[in-house]
Amino acid sequence: MASAVAGFVKVRYLIDKAVIDNMVFRMHYRITSAIMFLCCILVTANNLIGDPISCINDGVIPTHVINTYCWITYTFTLPHTEQKGIAHPGLGNEFGEEKRHHSYYQWVPFMLFFQGVLFYLPHWIWKNWEEGKVRMISDGMRGTMATIDDSRTNRQSRLVQYLLDTLHMHNTYSFGYFFCEVLNFVNAVGNIFFLDTFLGGAFLTYGTDVVKFSNMNQEDRTDPMIEVFPRLTKCTFHKFGASGTIQKHDSLCVLALNILNEKIFIFLWFWLIILAVVSGLALVYSAAVILLPSTRETILKRRFRFGTPNGVEALVRKTQVGDFLLLHLLGQNMSLRVFGEVLDELARRLHFGSNPPSAPSTIEMAPIYPDIDKFSKETET
Repeated sequence: MASAVAGFVKVRYLIDKAVIDNMVFRMHYRITSAIMFLCCILVTANNLIGDPISCINDGVIPTHVINTYCWITYTFTLPHTEQKGIAHPGLGNEFGEEKRHHSYYQWVPFMLFFQGVLFYLPHWIWKNWEEGKVRMISDGMRGTMATIDDSRTNRQSRLVQYLLDTLHMHNTYSFGYFFCEVLNFVNAVGNIFFLDTFLGGAFLTYGTDVVKFSNMNQEDRTDPMIEVFPRLTKCTFHKFGASGTIQKHDSLCVLALNILNEKIFIFLWFWLIILAVVSGLALVYSAAVILLPSTRETILKRRFRFGTPNGVEALVRKTQVGDFLLLHLLGQNMSLRVFGEVLDELARRLHFGSNPPSAPSTIEMAPIYPDIDKFSKETET
């Protein structure tokens, strides 16, 4: 089995893939989605912690019945009971006490799986919007696949001609990319509030409460992880007695699953905060690219190491945001030398207006424009 997994990983990463996004984008659909799916698997692996809930009572109610009942309904704790004279925080005499109900635990794996799908969704939208364009037009010039013969030079010339023929026609393409970046940011922030609602308003301050707890004196502190994810809770079961009177049976339940939940959610708190900040900075960067031509000029100059830097000004002046995004994505897929040659030729032909009078025929473009159906499926997932 290990060899099969190693073989899959080897094949997956040795195949040359077209890069159609940036690192922040990949933090969402690769890292965050993987984290959510892994956490979902952990909380459903009962063999790690035993039964997720185990309740004890006076013996009148069968154990499997009370366990099932308290799992599918809810349990509760008493958040304001005095610390002295009780067996565990949250337990005690419930008469006149406020109750905090806990009914989230059976939904945790479904919620984590749903979040994993949400973080993958923007990538899926962008991949279908992009339709393998970058892969098709950079075929034969991408990374290690780039050759040094006349074939590569011919492909570069055809690529430059394609960029000239489609100048100012990529704004819709760029709109899809920036829209998905906005979705990434909304995902990161929205999931923070989604988890806060899911946990009854306890998630927004969960991380800061845990940090404060670690700095408090041993005698004075109350673990916030136990308050949000209690390990011992109360459960009340009502049944009719022999004469028809309703009998109340008090049960003590051990929620072993919360040992995992408290660690998972403290990690998610810090990760989602970092992800939201990074995604917000990525949006600011994208806004600068859209609104400030000087930003696009600076980015191209860093890529434009093998050509004439003055040509960058002509590129920025005569291209639009959609054209820049396509060039930027091409730069991520080509070596600096090859990309510099492409930009140099493009700037020269834009400056001198040396475009051929007509676009190449379909037959001529066949080597650089393979079948779209073939490559759209191979685009990076």
